[in-house]
Amino acid sequence: MIKLTQLLLIGLLCNLSLLAQDPSEIIQKSLDKVNGKSSQGEMEMTIVRPRYTRTMTMKSWSLGNGYFLIYITAPARDKGQVFLKRQTDMWNWIPNISRMIKLPPSMMGQNWMGSDFTNDDLVKMNSLAEDYTHKLLGEEQVDGLECYKIELVPKPNSSVVWGKINLWIAKEEYYQMKGEYFDEDFELINTMEASEITQFDDRKLPARLVMTPLNKPGNQTIMVNKNLKFSTDLQEDFFSQQNMKRVR
Repeated sequence: MIKLTQLLLIGLLCNLSLLAQDPSEIIQKSLDKVNGKSSQGEMEMTIVRPRYTRTMTMKSWSLGNGYFLIYITAPARDKGQVFLKRQTDMWNWIPNISRMIKLPPSMMGQNWMGSDFTNDDLVKMNSLAEDYTHKLLGEEQVDGLECYKIELVPKPNSSVVWGKINLWIAKEEYYQMKGEYFDEDFELINTMEASEITQFDDRKLPARLVMTPLNKPGNQTIMVNKNLKFSTDLQEDFFSQQNMKRVR
């Protein structure tokens, strides 16, 4: 009887601990960890397919959650392409044909440059904090780290890519360690796994992200952060169509 009482008490305390956590606050802290007030960095993306492997390198800049700019540095055929997000608008500059293309919201769910990341994954058009409701499902261990497991469901009238997202966020440092991405019918489409915790500037973050589509055997995209700096002196005017043609 004493052991049963102890077990019941432990279970009650665990449930109270979960209830005390605000999942929306956890999500926001994880976003602040990744984005900072501003950032700039260099990345390498490897697209793995059953018949080939292709690698791209790029530079990125961000200001809060509203402004993102990505400049492709290699391979030669893609070098110079730039993607810009300003609040709810997104553009693509293609220097080879001197053309500026505005991407409609309907394209946010399409694969970015032939990878398994969507346009939205790269420029974060939809806010995980603002466009979804959050529910704490429990706690699980991922890659040796204790994590919160949080379910994200789109708010009514939110124009988002995914029908549901499950995220595993490290309890101590708020790393996004794992993700599951479901379509509008709640069928699991993609999984994301993070690893290789690395010191970048004033914080540690996973350096390696692997996105895997479940319905395409042999397909995978690996994103590796090579260099990241935070709290830079970027201003809103850096994220302009004019600067898309000048940035290097």
